[in-house]
Amino acid sequence: MIIRRYNSSDCKYLAELFYETVHTVNAKDYTKEQLDVWAAGHVDLEEWNKTFLEHFTVSAVEDSRLVGFGDIDETGYLDRLYVHKDYQRRGIASALCEELEHAVQNNEITVHASITAVPFFRQRGYTVIKEQQVIRQGISLTNYVMEKLHI
Repeated sequence: MIIRRYNSSDCKYLAELFYETVHTVNAKDYTKEQLDVWAAGHVDLEEWNKTFLEHFTVSAVEDSRLVGFGDIDETGYLDRLYVHKDYQRRGIASALCEELEHAVQNNEITVHASITAVPFFRQRGYTVIKEQQVIRQGISLTNYVMEKLHI
C-alpha cells in the first residue's frame, strides 16, 4: 500500500468510494434512509476537489487502485476518512490517519465520527466529547464529536 498526496484526478474515484463505503460498511448502524441522505450518490466534484486541495489530503493506493482517503484542515478538524468496502481491516485507515494527524501543528485533533467509526477512533486515543444529531434533508443522523490531544 502506498499513501500519497491527493491529486485532482482522484476526486471522481473518491466520490464513488465514499458512496460504496457508506452504503455497505455503515449499513449496520444506520437505516437505508439515513445512508441515502448521507451519501446520495452525487457529490459536487468541484466543491469536493476544492476542499481536498485546501486541506491536507492523502489517498491510499493498493494494486494500482484507490482504496482509501482522508483529509484534515489546518485547525485540526479531520473531515473525511474512508476506506473502500473491500479493503476494510487491513490497516489502511490507521495509515491514513497517522499521516493526517502528523500533518497538523495543532495540539488537538477533532473528528465527527459515525457510530461505525467510534471504536476505530477510540483505539487511536480519541475521546467522545458529545453525541450529536445532524439533520440532512429532514433525516437525523447520529455522530460523535471526538478529540485527541496531539503532542
